[in-house]
Amino acid sequence: MKHVMLILFSVGLGFFSATAQIAEKAEDISPLLIGETIPEAELKAPDTTGHKVSAIIAKEPTVLLFYRGGWCPFCNAHLSEIQRVQSEIIKLGYQIVAISPDSPKNLQATDEKDKLDYSLYSDADGKFIKSLGIAFKAPDKYFGMLNEKSGGLNKGFLPVPSVFIVDTSGKILFEYINPDYKTRLSAGLLMAVLKELNNEKK
Repeated sequence: MKHVMLILFSVGLGFFSATAQIAEKAEDISPLLIGETIPEAELKAPDTTGHKVSAIIAKEPTVLLFYRGGWCPFCNAHLSEIQRVQSEIIKLGYQIVAISPDSPKNLQATDEKDKLDYSLYSDADGKFIKSLGIAFKAPDKYFGMLNEKSGGLNKGFLPVPSVFIVDTSGKILFEYINPDYKTRLSAGLLMAVLKELNNEKK
């Protein structure tokens, strides 16, 4: 089952290794591939403390959720959906980490509104998002809002909402990346993928 999913959600969409920092359109992104290792970066927690990505994922295999921001209703719905299966994800030996261009202050607002139990991190200037190859140029009408929500650090980019599953070394085991921001990886399908990955380890 895993191999079918990987073809459907990565190779089947025509993705290839990242070469550009910011694509012109969501459909033009070039993300890192399954089997590659995510780069190092520093993210900010809601309390504004800095945390290295390598330190965050070293604790246990990680489900990395990349979302557009707390202003996006589709993102909030997806974060809440994943929240509902968090205990099952933890039982399988994974942690959940969600990352957006929102400032730490706006992360706090999302956390309080959606009552999330997993960790949120800010990549307000997009260095990590760009290095993964999932950033694209936002429509002009978003520029002012994105600048405000990021604390003045977002100069006009958006991440394509994505899910990466990585091991403790940062190796990408699975990815779901869809340029249509309204279509997200369901909690049920995420659980199926995690169970299949665990079966592969045995």
